[in-house]
Amino acid sequence: MWKQTEIDPMKALFEAIRHNPLLWLLAFVPVVFAVQTLAPESHTLLFILSVLAVVPLAALLSQATESVAAKTGDSVGGLLNATLGNLTEMVIALTALHAGQHMLVKGSLGGAIVTNTLFMLGMSFLLGGLKHHVQEYNLPGVRLQAGLLLLATTALLLPSAVFKVDSTVGAAFSQKLSVGLAVLLMVTYGLGMLFSLKTHREFFASAEAGEAGEAPWPLAVALATLAGVTLLVALVSEAVENAAEAFGMTPAFVGFIVVALVGGAAEMASAFSGARKNRLDLSVGIALGSAAQIALFVAPVLVLVSYFIGPTPMDLRFWPGAVVMIIIATVTAAFITSSGRSMWFVGVLLVMVYVVFAMTLYLSPPTAK
Repeated sequence: MWKQTEIDPMKALFEAIRHNPLLWLLAFVPVVFAVQTLAPESHTLLFILSVLAVVPLAALLSQATESVAAKTGDSVGGLLNATLGNLTEMVIALTALHAGQHMLVKGSLGGAIVTNTLFMLGMSFLLGGLKHHVQEYNLPGVRLQAGLLLLATTALLLPSAVFKVDSTVGAAFSQKLSVGLAVLLMVTYGLGMLFSLKTHREFFASAEAGEAGEAPWPLAVALATLAGVTLLVALVSEAVENAAEAFGMTPAFVGFIVVALVGGAAEMASAFSGARKNRLDLSVGIALGSAAQIALFVAPVLVLVSYFIGPTPMDLRFWPGAVVMIIIATVTAAFITSSGRSMWFVGVLLVMVYVVFAMTLYLSPPTAK
């Protein structure tokens, strides 16, 4: 157990920045906002500066997440990291909803689910496996998250499938079905949290203690850093999105791949760092927990909120290509994580599936719902 000492919150944060040269790149964060305001047409410069700004933000969030996990456990730490990351994405999605950009919202939601279940989880297995021969993680926790994702995938499939099979089905039916499914998904997600964090929490303890790291920050500092950094990452991600579109990248590739990767960079840094320290429960909790939260909570909330802030309500009817990719990503992750053990090549398999999706979107993006 960590020894409790009186530490000045701001001093702890500044000391961490002073002793880590990577965090000195935080100076690029205000530069990005300044260039975005003064020279928004400088797309190449904005893209480079944004990437440089995301790197230290990701490192800072990784250390904050590990400090929270040291106090609360890897499961809760991973859930909190995922929640804060998804909260900023929800704020951006609300702005798009207000403008009636439903395809942009759906693209970002689908891209986040696929990126978390394939790329983030796969790279965690790969990076952890390169350092540790075999790694283990809590199997009941993975099965719960995989089960939640399978349920959400079924809910996302139905509106699209019904509309595709029966052309007489109108938008009114699709919207009513989406509202009903949104409520069911949110209730299920809440019951899942009650099950894993309260009534059966003993089944979701970390499989391994992992390696000892630096002394954690005070909990208040770690929580404040998590909240502040995730907000900054969301703002920087918007600059990357605009610059990527100016480079000629298709909207589908930008929304499904670029925005998902850059927007999740901070969460990925925490997941990758945890895997390298043999704390795979933290990595899996961030990756699959974030994907499940997007599918069962963020997407349903946006559907319900769209009735109040958008010009027209949003439904859960995704374009066929997105539905297929979400299904394949969910089934692949569920199948590969069913053993409770991981090695580096397992990560390669997940990442390769993601690369196949990225290549397909780059060459032949979807153009319709």
